[in-house]
Amino acid sequence: MSNLGAGLKTQQWDLSSMPKFEKSFYKEHPDVSARSTQEVEAFRKENEMTVYGKDVPRPVQTFDEAGFPQYVMSEVKAQGFAKPTPIQSQGWPMALSGRDVVGIAETGSGKTLTYCLPAIVHINAQPLLAPGDGPIVLVLAPTRELAVQIQAEITKFGKSSRIRNTCVYGGVPRGPQIRDLTRGVEVCIATPGRLIDMLESGRTNLRRVTYLVLDEADRMLDMGFEPQIRKIISQIRPDRQTCMWSATWPKDVRQLANDFLQDYIQVYIGSQDLSANHRITQIVEVVSEFEKRDRMIKHLERIMEDKKSKVLIFTGTKRVADDITRFLRQDGWPALSIHGDKQQNERDWV
Repeated sequence: MSNLGAGLKTQQWDLSSMPKFEKSFYKEHPDVSARSTQEVEAFRKENEMTVYGKDVPRPVQTFDEAGFPQYVMSEVKAQGFAKPTPIQSQGWPMALSGRDVVGIAETGSGKTLTYCLPAIVHINAQPLLAPGDGPIVLVLAPTRELAVQIQAEITKFGKSSRIRNTCVYGGVPRGPQIRDLTRGVEVCIATPGRLIDMLESGRTNLRRVTYLVLDEADRMLDMGFEPQIRKIISQIRPDRQTCMWSATWPKDVRQLANDFLQDYIQVYIGSQDLSANHRITQIVEVVSEFEKRDRMIKHLERIMEDKKSKVLIFTGTKRVADDITRFLRQDGWPALSIHGDKQQNERDWV
């Protein structure tokens, strides 16, 4: 995997000769402007928000305060959301301002919409794609499953603007993805390996990308994608807007942000300590190796007394995942395994 991207040409960027683009769309709502500094700080404290950087915009408290165009608001209201989540309250003004953004929030906090809706506004302010153009928005994600989830959100909220997208990931035939890229898409959601494959084979280019998202940046680095991420970013004009989202803020993620984001503003939601999700109760049991499977069955019997319950079992290796699946199925449990050696249709079925 380390040689992936070796065929990409080094780009020489002369911004003076490149077309200008618009990336600042935020106009503070009068209700937001009217709040005192004390009210803003109280709202941030109540929602466990901590912000860093120069001139960080104030958070919004309602969807209307975010100032999205009507074509975005109609889609938001159709979903029946009551109010923005904390990451959306602070993240929308930050992303709409055109600044580079780092957002640290746990999974399930609503961060996908935090960058998707500003991306739609960004796209609609740019010139239309010409034949041969690559995407305007690029979203990098660590796994195919997350990439598909992101695509579903962009499809849902971008349909009124007729924004086209494609999802580029490995484990499936390249043909449909190549066709989408050739026809032209405003948004490309991709895992790093397959995107580099498409770039090296000349199936697309990143010359038009002006809005870059790194989603679950910590997971991408944990999975060893840092060299690929760096090669991909080298193909994108340096005056782009970059939004990085992560559940944690370890040293390697900080270094990536410092290398590729300019004068960025940052929001933390929740504790700044590296900790597990506080909404999950964790119980640790230490047992000997030969007791593990009996103990697992006892837990399953207790949990599955509620017929609606579902259970995830994580293993250290793919082989053990398959071994445990066989063991459980022989014991009568409707178990299935999922890992990187499975075909995409098998993963989707699970």
